[in-house]
Amino acid sequence: MFAVRNEETALDIVQDSMMKLAEKYGDRPAGELPMLFQRIMQNTIRDHYRRSRIRSLWTTLFSSFSSGEDEEYDPLEMLETDSEAAMRDSPERHFQQSQMLEILEREIMLLPARQREAFLMRYWEDMDVAETASAMGCSQGSVKTHCSRATHALAAALKARGISL
Repeated sequence: MFAVRNEETALDIVQDSMMKLAEKYGDRPAGELPMLFQRIMQNTIRDHYRRSRIRSLWTTLFSSFSSGEDEEYDPLEMLETDSEAAMRDSPERHFQQSQMLEILEREIMLLPARQREAFLMRYWEDMDVAETASAMGCSQGSVKTHCSRATHALAAALKARGISL
């Protein structure tokens, strides 16, 4: 069993689990609810750690773009053009960043549409599985499958280009 050490995250997981229990199993007899809640909680914690691992993988990839000066650096902020940051960085670093972005954008565009859609919603828009499933009009399991396939395909494509994660 996983343990969640961050109190705010743990409370969010409990709240999400309670909402799922109420939404999906509110009509069940009261005696069934504790076991259902336990299972929902385990799955929600598992989802949290899976999402954290994948986000960590992409953060690691993007961290090479960080200037190292800003501790609260968001790797996805690099997609926005910031003329001051561009002037601060060396021309070589700026060139490397632009090359990496081009490669990544091309590889994302080569993904099948549903994988690309799920990947961008989950990891770039930071939507949870339920929100993504609702937006895509599919099941949560499908979202997880699309995201898994997308991340594996992107990792393989980047590795084939000599980019290690």
